[in-house]
Amino acid sequence: MRVLFAGTPQVAVASLDQLVKDGFDVVAVLTREDAPVGRKRVMTPSPVAARAAELGIDIIHANRIDEPTQERLAALDLDIAAIVAYGGLVPEKALTIPRLGWINLHFSLLPAWRGAAPVQHSIMAGDDITGAVTFQLEKGLDTGPVFGTLTETIDVADTAGELLGRLAISGAVLLSQTLSGLEAGKLVGVEQQGDTSYAHKLTLVDGQVDWSLPALVIRRRINGTSPDPGAWTELDGQRFKLGTLVPQADVTDLAPGEVRIEPGKKPRVLVGTGSYAVELGLVQPPGKKMMNAADWARGILASGTVDEVKFA
Repeated sequence: MRVLFAGTPQVAVASLDQLVKDGFDVVAVLTREDAPVGRKRVMTPSPVAARAAELGIDIIHANRIDEPTQERLAALDLDIAAIVAYGGLVPEKALTIPRLGWINLHFSLLPAWRGAAPVQHSIMAGDDITGAVTFQLEKGLDTGPVFGTLTETIDVADTAGELLGRLAISGAVLLSQTLSGLEAGKLVGVEQQGDTSYAHKLTLVDGQVDWSLPALVIRRRINGTSPDPGAWTELDGQRFKLGTLVPQADVTDLAPGEVRIEPGKKPRVLVGTGSYAVELGLVQPPGKKMMNAADWARGILASGTVDEVKFA
């Protein structure tokens, strides 16, 4: 079975590895072009491209599946294409290039959270359960018939990065099983049923915390946007990044955005919300690396500016 694997970020690498491990003939990898990374903006291959190079698989770099790219794919005589977070749309003309079409591994329980950021939106919405599906790619956005499904419980402390990491591993097995079933002619897609919701790609704006909201909603917002694009608030007019936090239901005397630093061997940083306070776990002040909130608090206590700290 001649397979094209299309994917770009780290979350897709497990699926590529699983297909190779299970003996599929991955004849090429389609991934996005090298992109600048880090403060020095060093041009860097995608995680999938780097892994494909290690495996000795031919790589097609393309940000769009345009006519020249489609010609290259057609020349591969593909039986099937497996796609995991490639980062670009597959044009209708390209859908029929592989004999069995394109099989997408999507990290939600379709039709819930169609779109680019399903895990992030699932966490922010307060869902208890998520999962992954394999489905036939077609013209509509994540609308095709489903071949396989798995479920995953969302823990209240899960970040999007942590949950995606688990789904990447279990989803890779699901994808391999789906390709095996299709190769054997034993799988038939089932039309999607249920309520539809959409998960737009997150931007920096999605990471801004509104302290007037309840503590649990704020926690979901921070977890859902971690690690990317990252949660943040404003302190003295500058962006102050936020990591994990823990609600403190017994602290109700702080106004939204009001900060209280409780001194001690390990200072506690409490922030008021629309319900009760939260305790910050990780923070990143402007121009610095992510650190424990207690370490940041020690510096604030030493400077004598505690009374001036308030998040906007």
